[in-house]
Amino acid sequence: MLWIGLHLPLLPLEAFAATLGAAQQALPLALLDGTQITAVNRVAAGLGIKPGLKRSTALALAPKLQFGQADALRDTQARTAVAHAALAFTPSVCLHGERGVLLEVGSTLRAFGGLPALIGGLQAAMQPLALTCRLATAPTALGAALLAQWRRPAEATVGPHTTDLAALRRLLDAAPVELLDPGREHWEALRGMGLRTLADLRALPRAGLARRFGEALLADLDRARGDAPEVHEWLLLPETFESRLELFARADSTAQVLHGAVTLLQRLVAWAGAQQARVARFTLAMQHEPRHRAGDDTPACTTLEVALAEASNDADHLQVLLRERLANLPLPAPTLELRLHCRDLARRAAPNAELFPTRASEREGLLRLVERLQARLGRGQVLHVQRVADHRPECASALRPLDPGATPPRDPPLPPSAPHLTRPVWLLPEPQPLQARQLHPLLDGRPLQMLVGPERIESGWWDGAPAARDYFVAQAHDGSLVWVYRSRLPRAEAEAGWFLQGRFG
Repeated sequence: MLWIGLHLPLLPLEAFAATLGAAQQALPLALLDGTQITAVNRVAAGLGIKPGLKRSTALALAPKLQFGQADALRDTQARTAVAHAALAFTPSVCLHGERGVLLEVGSTLRAFGGLPALIGGLQAAMQPLALTCRLATAPTALGAALLAQWRRPAEATVGPHTTDLAALRRLLDAAPVELLDPGREHWEALRGMGLRTLADLRALPRAGLARRFGEALLADLDRARGDAPEVHEWLLLPETFESRLELFARADSTAQVLHGAVTLLQRLVAWAGAQQARVARFTLAMQHEPRHRAGDDTPACTTLEVALAEASNDADHLQVLLRERLANLPLPAPTLELRLHCRDLARRAAPNAELFPTRASEREGLLRLVERLQARLGRGQVLHVQRVADHRPECASALRPLDPGATPPRDPPLPPSAPHLTRPVWLLPEPQPLQARQLHPLLDGRPLQMLVGPERIESGWWDGAPAARDYFVAQAHDGSLVWVYRSRLPRAEAEAGWFLQGRFG
């Protein structure tokens, strides 16, 4: 077995910073648990702020320090997105501690072209989530987790990598004692005894260590070294996606709402990618600031649904569609919290990359154009022509709204016609009466030359608009081709005789 350990050292702070704009993220930031600081960013650390200080002490050192409250649920949702991204590479994923994710990849290495390629793909999948992630590999799950947490001076986000159990044990012997979760509770006592590395800990009698520090410390050490079996609780994907994001400051404009929604879209794409599927439809709910006026009818929540003409896992494309929809949506009140919901996925295979344009790629570009038009103008304003099983030209097609979430209905087969004549695409809104001379039609006072015809149509008796016509393709004096017909039911037409129905391009 081969395990990849992911450790998120700045998870609480970065999950909070996702709700901030770029200008606010450049300020000194700190997280509070009650009145005590639990995490700071680099700007705040440069001003002397560190975890453990009181809020009042930190403000004395940095009056412009921005505070946020620690939120375990917010951290859990951010880490869950990392786990969902990992599930795209292996079905064997579990959580470790409060900031760790573990992947067993021994069975999927060949599918991704080896360990280096898999690690590269995993890092690329983590990048949009905007979370600092340390990564290490080892033959045991706990060993990979400990190596991912162990940051040597020459390493930043990449920890030690080993696929050999003996090499793992040598690495762990040099690791600090406080990496073990049970060891952190007794860190001061272990340091006082001169125990700094796991090798120092192993050199002591096991019975004495168990009596003084508990069995859990030695049990973790054995599991990390591969001397004891490991039991894992595998992560299962939920059938529907649901994620929330509480904004740091109330959003008075849709641009501010979009900034927070981008984080939720990245989590949505990670969830869909773990199922080897693509997003077909999602819903954004904006929770508004409560109003305290009597009789106020402001809604508590505004819901916006976005449906795609072609399912996609492109976060940038989803963001474009959401931006277009938000641009036309007035907010009845400031927004405090966002919720993103999705249960409509397309499980078709993703399109392959193409060197040259094909019909499939051209159709994808057309669908994306339709999606943007619908997002900007409204779904009912973008229509498509659908063929109707009717011989009458003015009834042979209809304009219908496109439904991006549904498969377009197939057009009915063309009605048989004898003889088969070419029909123009450009039809007049209403047939134009033509003058005649000796029963021969005239256009602009000049006779038409009949080329093809007649094509006889008799239809419409069932809906009160009967038509009995003989159609001809004729040539005008300027060389253009027109489509004319002679009515055979004078009572059913506005005027008996010849009519101009369309023109050929």
